[in-house]
Amino acid sequence: MNDPNEIRAAVQNRQPLIHCITNPISIHQCANAILAIGARPIMAEHPAEVSEITDTANALMLNLGNITDARMQSMKVSMSLAVQKNIPIILDAVGVACSNLRRDYLMELLKIGYPTVIKGNYSEIYALYHAAYRSCGVDADAMVDADTICNIAVQLAKKYHTTILASGKTDIVSAGSRIFQIHNGTPQLSTVTGTGCMLGALCGTYLSVCPNTNAAVTACVVLGVCGQIAKTDKGSGSFMANLMDALSTLTDAQLDQYKNIEVIQHEDF
Repeated sequence: MNDPNEIRAAVQNRQPLIHCITNPISIHQCANAILAIGARPIMAEHPAEVSEITDTANALMLNLGNITDARMQSMKVSMSLAVQKNIPIILDAVGVACSNLRRDYLMELLKIGYPTVIKGNYSEIYALYHAAYRSCGVDADAMVDADTICNIAVQLAKKYHTTILASGKTDIVSAGSRIFQIHNGTPQLSTVTGTGCMLGALCGTYLSVCPNTNAAVTACVVLGVCGQIAKTDKGSGSFMANLMDALSTLTDAQLDQYKNIEVIQHEDF
């Protein structure tokens, strides 16, 4: 499946189960985003049960935000099982640009196996390539530009045999052969917590029916378009409510009207 609307329809028809081991800051937004697009979330994170849960899931999302010892143990268990069972995995590298603990732990996960998608904002993807780089906080560094990230995404995708999803003003997706630039979204997405984690949850959901680069592109397009539809002058609370409404009511016609995807051959970089 290549068309975002075909991928969206497949989720609605199959209602896949998405196992998320994520942070408590955005857990509700992630669960509700998955429900809004027609899938079923399960947010189990206890080390004693995650293997059983992952075994029943159609995709696994691992999010390094607000990391704890228990969550770190659970992610290793679930990732090992998902690799063994060929269950699609999205690994969201939250905070790896600002913490040695998180970056080192992500490297440990990559020794278990390569996820289907590695996601991060521009700073987090940059930090995966440049081990000495550090940023302040979990927000993207404005000094890291899209052209630089396009180069890095191609190289990381080839190195780890995965798809790289770099979120920013322009979302960038690459599996090493082509670069997709998604020019959708609104600055208002950064005024509420959890929208980056929601993007990971959407990507995990689409991976359950389309385990390749098109799932990541679809996730970026859907969240970006819904952000544009949800824009409001009323404030952050109204925007979040509008965003959830847009995710649950988005039509094929709306997606076709708003989507803005540019495809570039990596040789151009």
